[in-house]
Amino acid sequence: MYYNQQNLILKKSNGFNFSNSYFCEPCLVFFHKLEQPNYIKTVSQLTTSTTKAMDQLKCCVIIPTYNNHKTLTKVIEGVLQYTQDILVVNDGSTDTTAQILANFPNINTLTLPQNIGKGYALRKGFELALEKGFHFAITIDSDGQHFPDDIPMLINSLSKETSKDVLYIGARNMGQKDVPKKSSFGNKFSNFWYWVETGIRLQDTQSGYRLYPIKALKDIKFFTNKFEFEIEAIVKAAWSGIAVKNIPIKVSYDVTERVSHFRPFTDFSRISLLNTYLVILTFLYIFPRDLIRKIKKKGIKRFFYEDFLGSNDSHEKKAISIALGVLIGLSPLWGFQTLIVIFLAVLFKLNKTIAFAFSNVSFAPLIPFVLFISLKIGHWVLGTEFNFTFEEAGANFEVIKHLKSYIIGSITLSLIGSFTAGICGYIILNIFDRKRIALKNG
Repeated sequence: MYYNQQNLILKKSNGFNFSNSYFCEPCLVFFHKLEQPNYIKTVSQLTTSTTKAMDQLKCCVIIPTYNNHKTLTKVIEGVLQYTQDILVVNDGSTDTTAQILANFPNINTLTLPQNIGKGYALRKGFELALEKGFHFAITIDSDGQHFPDDIPMLINSLSKETSKDVLYIGARNMGQKDVPKKSSFGNKFSNFWYWVETGIRLQDTQSGYRLYPIKALKDIKFFTNKFEFEIEAIVKAAWSGIAVKNIPIKVSYDVTERVSHFRPFTDFSRISLLNTYLVILTFLYIFPRDLIRKIKKKGIKRFFYEDFLGSNDSHEKKAISIALGVLIGLSPLWGFQTLIVIFLAVLFKLNKTIAFAFSNVSFAPLIPFVLFISLKIGHWVLGTEFNFTFEEAGANFEVIKHLKSYIIGSITLSLIGSFTAGICGYIILNIFDRKRIALKNG
């Protein structure tokens, strides 16, 4: 349960007794503040400044709702203290939601004929908000767990941003007593996969209290319709260059009022499937794309000095990353090399850029040579006769005919190549480091 400051101020003006012994100590401290002559003025100024800032930023508030009649009125009234630009998306509710919304004729409502899911409701809300000329949208759940008086903090943070291409996620205190254990576990699980998919570490990736840059997101294609949309949105936002950040918020899990529509098994499974898809896409497309873009932007020489030599990683970690890249690049794992090398680099906390770059040791022009050498080594290890030329090795499908020799030779080559590349890389890195220090010292 939260107490709206505006309502308490109103009660004070009507002679409400704040010294009532039924109130807890923190409440009495807050009520004491209300008795100070400048406090009501300060709250009023904060509300006014937030309203003006939201108008300037073209920011609205979207409230998706489905059968939350117990808390919907309270949430709407709380948001109205800061803005009239509210859009409630009624996602096919079957309770008294329609009657409740009829009591607020001055806010925008969008009623969907049937319940499809929170993600779909948000997407439809974004579309309508864009049509009405808004650039940003704060989303707040209708189940009463979020506090509308956190809106000024979100708006104030956005106002201070140099680049407005930013997406805020309200970070809950997952350590407070009333947070369900399943929510805490689910959030940690989600945070880990978000880091794998984007390289960004966040405290909370599942909170529905957010500020979306809907204008910046309008060209991104989304396909999820339920709770997993909130994961898809922040991953694709990060992939598109939009900054994704956490802002601390308050949260309440009042079991007497809150109605959650999250289905642990079904929705967790959907989120897991989405993360599987996003991880594969990250390794096979996003990371290589970003690396190629960086190389094109900087040029190979600048990229080598800044991202390779200039990386803050130790020489040992760089050398191991080189060795990993060569190991996977020369191994008989065609079609999965990028996926595996980035996964292992993330798993062992190595340099993903270096590992990926050196995994391309067997890029297209060199593939025939890698196959030929692997076959030759394999025959030598097995002690079998090697009686075909380089041209015949590719033309006559000798790799398929001598698959055992190829696999053994390929593994042997990858191990030797990995060890050699790692050692050479370590030596070269140390030589460059000494030269740089010598030049720096004159």
